[in-house]
Amino acid sequence: MASPSARAQRRTAALLLAPFLVLFSAVTLAPLLYAGWMSLFTTRTSGLGFGGTRKVFAGLDNYTHALSDPAFRNGFLTIAAYVAVYIPVMIGGALVLALLLDSALVKARAFFQLALFLPHAVPGLIAALIWVYLYTPGLSPVIGPLGSVGLHVSFLSADNAVFSAANIAVWEWIGYNMVIFYAALKAVPAETLDAARIDGAGGVRTALSIKLPMIRPSIALAVLFTVIGSIQLFTEPRVIYSASSAIGSSWTPNMYVQTAAFTRNDFGLAAAASLLIALAAAVMSFLVTRFARSRSQP
Repeated sequence: MASPSARAQRRTAALLLAPFLVLFSAVTLAPLLYAGWMSLFTTRTSGLGFGGTRKVFAGLDNYTHALSDPAFRNGFLTIAAYVAVYIPVMIGGALVLALLLDSALVKARAFFQLALFLPHAVPGLIAALIWVYLYTPGLSPVIGPLGSVGLHVSFLSADNAVFSAANIAVWEWIGYNMVIFYAALKAVPAETLDAARIDGAGGVRTALSIKLPMIRPSIALAVLFTVIGSIQLFTEPRVIYSASSAIGSSWTPNMYVQTAAFTRNDFGLAAAASLLIALAAAVMSFLVTRFARSRSQP
């Protein structure tokens, strides 16, 4: 039988956890359950179209429809191409910037930290609008000078849309991840760095052999969050689509969900597709976590 102090501790823990559990249930569990319920139904027209519409039980038909739709599957291929471009550039760039700030060569660290972090403070929609302005021929102050030196680039074309969207995201997030990596670097024990210097290791060797291995958990966490965010990619390509329809309205899985829900009014299909996206994010999170753990083991 638990002692009175143990029961008091449990009550205190339950009291402290209650606000989180209530909020988590309201904004996460309840919408997931409702989406799961909606995904089992579809709306059909009665008679010859004069009898109105009715909601009927469809079982797993919406899931089958989404998985068999080439537009939905191609959206994940787009995400794969986007991740192949975005993650190496953003994570690698953030690491380089963090290592430079952590070195003895950089002065005015606080200024550069703030300057590099400021783009993240800009809302994603505003950032996408700014860059689409820079991408649009006839409006951009950049395209003209590039053309004058022989660089004719159509940033809003289907061939370059992945790079254009990745460029916007890198501008938004590289400073944020740089701050995370820089904070992790400041936690590296000074004795370890001093020992490396005594052994004759230079700045580059210390960064590659000492600093990077010691902040590997922070790198893995940043990669995990970046992968989850990439699967949910929506804002940047949606703004690009508004400026140029070259990429289509279902270019990413989330754009497919929006089109199904608010253009075709097929909320059952949209709910099923959104749950499939959540499942894909969960699977990718598991794979990234397992890979990070296997790399951290000696």
